[in-house]
Amino acid sequence: MRTAFLDRDGTINVKAPEGEYVTSWAEFSFLPGAVEAIGLLRERGWRVVVVTNQRGVALGRMSLADVEDIHDRMREAAPLDAVYLCPHERDSCDCRKPNSGMFLQAQAEFPDIRFEECVVIGDAESDMEAGRRLGCRTIRVGVPPVPSLRDAVDQLDG
Repeated sequence: MRTAFLDRDGTINVKAPEGEYVTSWAEFSFLPGAVEAIGLLRERGWRVVVVTNQRGVALGRMSLADVEDIHDRMREAAPLDAVYLCPHERDSCDCRKPNSGMFLQAQAEFPDIRFEECVVIGDAESDMEAGRRLGCRTIRVGVPPVPSLRDAVDQLDG
């Protein structure tokens, strides 16, 4: 099944300043049009999966429970099929993007994922690299000509 893998910070919600982290729901703010974009993806037949690096957990800035609370509330507001996170600090783990661990975890849960039919949408080069490694289409948001997740969805066909 076609799956849209979405980064979280800077793609779905407002990213914290460099070196800081969104540590609670009170600090979380959806980017304009993000919830609508996720709904459009679902309406157009895409599975929607969030894959997010959350190194603030390893650094002790927030707990895994804090991040899970954010994700639970995010899922209440937007029709997400799944959320996967990497809580590690270093790139040496196999789940931290640009590595493919979270994507493979999704494929294990949803065996009908064929990466060549998928898209990775994110705001960082690590998102794009992860997608390229798996053979997915990639769309980088936050830079022209795709300033937002809503604009990225408009680039996908039905």
